[in-house]
Amino acid sequence: MVNEHDFVKLEELSSEVNGGKAIACSDDFFASMDNLCKPGRGIFIEDKFTDKGKWMDGWESRRKRVAGNDWCIVKLGLQGTIAGVDIDTNFFLGNHPHQASLEAINTNGEELVISDDLEWTEILAKTPLEPGSQHFFEITNNSSWTHVRLHIYPDGGVARLKIYGDADPGTARNSDELTDLIARDNEGSVILCNDMFFSHMQNLLKPGRGVDMSDGWETKRNRNPDNVDWVIIKAGKRGLIKKINVDTKHFKGNFPDQCSIEGCTITDEKELENPALEWSEVLPRTRLTADSEHFFEEELVNTGPFTHFRLNIYPDGGVSRLRIFGTK
Repeated sequence: MVNEHDFVKLEELSSEVNGGKAIACSDDFFASMDNLCKPGRGIFIEDKFTDKGKWMDGWESRRKRVAGNDWCIVKLGLQGTIAGVDIDTNFFLGNHPHQASLEAINTNGEELVISDDLEWTEILAKTPLEPGSQHFFEITNNSSWTHVRLHIYPDGGVARLKIYGDADPGTARNSDELTDLIARDNEGSVILCNDMFFSHMQNLLKPGRGVDMSDGWETKRNRNPDNVDWVIIKAGKRGLIKKINVDTKHFKGNFPDQCSIEGCTITDEKELENPALEWSEVLPRTRLTADSEHFFEEELVNTGPFTHFRLNIYPDGGVSRLRIFGTK
C-alpha cells in the first residue's frame, strides 16, 4: 500500500458519474455490488439494518464456507490506461477482506460475455488490505482497458473501487458521463449563506449522502411567508450544466417546500456583495419532497457556464446535498 498519489487527480474511469458500473459478481448477499462505483467513500448508519443483516454502503459478500474467493467485475465508464487504483474498505472493520487483487481486460468494443475462456491480465497482484482504510496502488501496465475484475480473499466487504487514469483519445462520451462541477474534489466550495442555524452550509458538498439531519444545511423556521433562504457555491470546474441533484435525505418534516437555482460569472467575489449583480435562472422555482433525491435535466433553462451558483429555498428548511453535473 502507498500513500495517496498524484494519479487521484486523473479521471476516475470507474465512477458511475462517468458511466462506470459493476456488472457481475460472485456474491453480494449483504450489500450490493452497485455501491462500488458510487462517489465518496461510503457512509455508516449505526442503527440501519436490512432483512439480511447490517446495512453497509459498499459491496459485501456472505461468509464463504467453501474453497475459492469472491470477485466483482466493473465496466469502466471511460476506456483507458489505468495509472492507479484505490481499494477502500471504509467502515468495513471486522468484515473486510484480508487480501485483494485486480485483473483487467479490453473487449475491443464488444459486450463482455462472462465465461471461463476470457483472457484477463493481472494488473495488481494479491496484496494485503487493512480494515476501514483507503489503499492506493500504482499500476504500471500501460495497456488500454474496458473492464476490471476485483478479487477479494476470501470474502468480505469493500466500500468503493476507484480506477484512475487517462481515457483513450476519442473515447465516446454520453450525457451520463459528467463531472460534478461544484464537488470538493473538483475544488468547489460553499462560500456564503443567509442562515445556517441548525447545520452548516459546508455539509452540502460532502461526498456520499447525508448520515442524518445534522449532516446537511438547515435554516431556522421563518414565519415570513415570502421568505427565501439562500446559499452561494463557487464552482471548482466551469462547464455546461447537464443535470442537477437536490437531495433532501433525512429532512422529512422540515424540507423546503420549493427551491430554485441561479448562476453568475464574476472575476472577484467582492461582486457578490453588489445587490445589483445579475443572476441567471438555471432551475426555475420547483417543488421538493421529503427525504428524496430530486434530479433535474429537462427543467434546466440555462446551462451556463457559470463561476458561482445560488441555491434558493422557499421559505426555509433543510437540504442534505447539492450536485451540479456538467461537461468541463
